Amino acid sequence: MKYIFIINPIAGNDDKARIMSRIKSAFRGSENEMIIEETQARGDAKSIASKYAKEYGKDCVVVACGGDGTVHEVAGGLAFSETPMMLLPFGTGNDFAKKVYNTTKIDIEKIISVLGLFDGHPTYDVKDIDLIDYNGEIGINVMSFGLDTVVETIGRKMAQKHPKLGHNAYSLAIIPAVMKPIHYKISFDINCVNKETGEEYSFKENNRDYALFAICNASYYGGGFCPAPNSELDDGLLDFTLVNGLSLIKALPLIPKYSAGEANEKTSKEFKNGYIKSGRIWMEDGSNLLGNCDGENFEYSEINLSVKEKALKLCVINK
Repeated sequence: MKYIFIINPIAGNDDKARIMSRIKSAFRGSENEMIIEETQARGDAKSIASKYAKEYGKDCVVVACGGDGTVHEVAGGLAFSETPMMLLPFGTGNDFAKKVYNTTKIDIEKIISVLGLFDGHPTYDVKDIDLIDYNGEIGINVMSFGLDTVVETIGRKMAQKHPKLGHNAYSLAIIPAVMKPIHYKISFDINCVNKETGEEYSFKENNRDYALFAICNASYYGGGFCPAPNSELDDGLLDFTLVNGLSLIKALPLIPKYSAGEANEKTSKEFKNGYIKSGRIWMEDGSNLLGNCDGENFEYSEINLSVKEKALKLCVINK
């Protein structure tokens, strides 16, 4: 089996070189082949993953070595193929990895050890998971609009300027983000499902006053905020959290609860939750949506989205 390690050389983990050297040593005595590809520019991880998927199909595994941006690109390159993705969370936030490895405290060496990479004999299960399609692009983790995009944008700039802050940059970014009015406008027409009964229904709003709108395949984003603690990667649905426009006084006590996955329509009248299969989101005035997917900001005035069921093969730890 070929293992293609796609490495983001500027991803956050300081021990990356030492850890990768140890993996290389293990593979030298293995029947498996290790191929290392370093990214140089945005989009490289997607194109590299796609190239190997087309060439080797199920006879290779693409290992995403980086943060959520690398995972986003690799997922896009492997979507609808027979090639599985393995995830080594070397990034700053590693939000998707928190869902995959069921922990908010990433221990990269423990993950690598359990996956058998330090022995050169990888061991794992392969699980088919859902993806988010938005205007023909692929997302894997969380799509969000409003305040969380503002926080993500500020947090990323802070993390780049002060790398030692790590994911704490996103927590600090909340302060300047909430100093401005937390009222935005958005229009949507989404196809929802009552998960208990299976009944489908339409949820429509025009020029809705809102603070944030998170549409989730997984659970965490923005350095650890948790809008969908009970999300499932393979249920054919996207969990959503919609929060009303808020004053600073109302927002402040909700932020720690939102981070902990404890803020929802059962605990606060400001929240609405549900499950999406597809939908359309737009700005009435044609301006760009204040949004992002997997931490990557986009410039669309309209988004057409849907869940793509079991569109990616993901390597997970053996149960």
